Amino acid sequence: MITGELKSKVDRIWDTMWSGGISNPLSVIEQLTYLLFIKRLDELQTLKERKAARTGKPIDEPIFSRRQDKLRWSRFKEEAPETMFTVVRDEVFPFIKTLRQKGEHDGEGGSTYSHHMKDALFLMPTPRVLANVVDQLDGIEMADADTKGDLYEYMLGKIASAGQNGQFRTPRHIIRLMVEMTAPTPKDVICDPACGTAGFLVAASEHLRAHHSEAIYKSSAARRRFNEGTFHGYDFDNTMLRIGSMNMLLHGVENPDIRYKDSLAQADEDDAERYTLILANPPFAGSLDYESTAKDLQQIVKTKKTELLFLALVLRLLETGGRAAVIVPDGVLFGSSKAHQTLRKILVEDQKLDAVISMPSGVFKPYAGVSTAILLFTKTNSGGTDNVWFYKMQSDGFSLDDKRTPQPEQSDLPEILKRWKNRKGEAKRKRTDKSFLVPKSEIVSNGYDLSINRYQEVEYEQVEHESPKVILKRLAKLEEEIAKGRKKLEGLLG
Repeated sequence: MITGELKSKVDRIWDTMWSGGISNPLSVIEQLTYLLFIKRLDELQTLKERKAARTGKPIDEPIFSRRQDKLRWSRFKEEAPETMFTVVRDEVFPFIKTLRQKGEHDGEGGSTYSHHMKDALFLMPTPRVLANVVDQLDGIEMADADTKGDLYEYMLGKIASAGQNGQFRTPRHIIRLMVEMTAPTPKDVICDPACGTAGFLVAASEHLRAHHSEAIYKSSAARRRFNEGTFHGYDFDNTMLRIGSMNMLLHGVENPDIRYKDSLAQADEDDAERYTLILANPPFAGSLDYESTAKDLQQIVKTKKTELLFLALVLRLLETGGRAAVIVPDGVLFGSSKAHQTLRKILVEDQKLDAVISMPSGVFKPYAGVSTAILLFTKTNSGGTDNVWFYKMQSDGFSLDDKRTPQPEQSDLPEILKRWKNRKGEAKRKRTDKSFLVPKSEIVSNGYDLSINRYQEVEYEQVEHESPKVILKRLAKLEEEIAKGRKKLEGLLG
């Protein structure tokens, strides 16, 4: 958890860059991303040097050659501001753009970071601002991967407005809930087809480290699989790809597969039925043209709506037996168009729909006030839906206004996880409770409507009112008392 002291240090760095002329929050994060990346490279080189000193062997795949020594963070941070500015702008930035780290899945031999870094622009306005920021970043102890991750999450949280194309940050506690419910294992191949800043992939990596660290680090092959073969993310915003790649690096995943791709427009046979787990909060940006949408998605469901197309994409990307947790706008649950009904029918009849968790409309504030739900399903291509678990979340642990004040004592999230893990016990719950099971036959008879309000029963307290005659008698008595009081008052005044 990020401390108040660390927050204030980040805020001071932010203010330094803001007052220096970098006013776009994304640009601030990008520049800090590059500097943290450069600092990380120096840390990795130092680790390699220590290992070489211990073993007496040459440095294994050094990042910096001897003549590039001055490009290291620990070297240029000691220079005068003007010299530092020249070195970083003219030598360090070109270096990180051309940096190549060998990896099994790198294609041309470049890591995912160097691939996205090739478009990096150095925007630091003056030597004074750069020196000030480098000095402040150097004063933050970031040896712990959790600290780096929390620091980065805090920076991302400072983007206080929605991006283009319907992008907005998914709250970390909602991401964590979805990850806990799907419970990733070391065998999973995990994908987010609209990864943004890679929040879902980061949370999945943290879960694997917390619950399966022995398995993912038991051999060099297992480590390589964790670092290079487990996490996959697509986005069509290059800024988000750079930030997402660095976010993964700062959380200890060295070389994930994060790449540029317009998921809805590009049909890629290599990715079809490739993944065992998909976690996503796809953009709800409205409509696309039929011509700009992949034809195989239109075959699943003919629609222009991005939220429906993304669900079709998830079904195409999952291998048989794969599972998914996807955030959708409420309209997906009860929309009456043919495309809405077709997609819900596919989930219920052809796949195994496991759960629908209805979330209150304030969860995504201040970015958006839209009501949303989490769909959890398993791809079977042979049905399997028996009973669908519904839960009506009333609080996520924060106030539902723009301030989003923490209210941990009101959070439904621990209860959701507890009830999810004991779904057999849910069969006895009444429809008046927050959660209950609904048989498939009832969903079918309701036209595949997945709105919890369709199935939840509301208990009304019976209130008995007095008869009008009794009320009129009481009223007459009150009027008599008022008349007597008035006469008494007149007598006192007379």
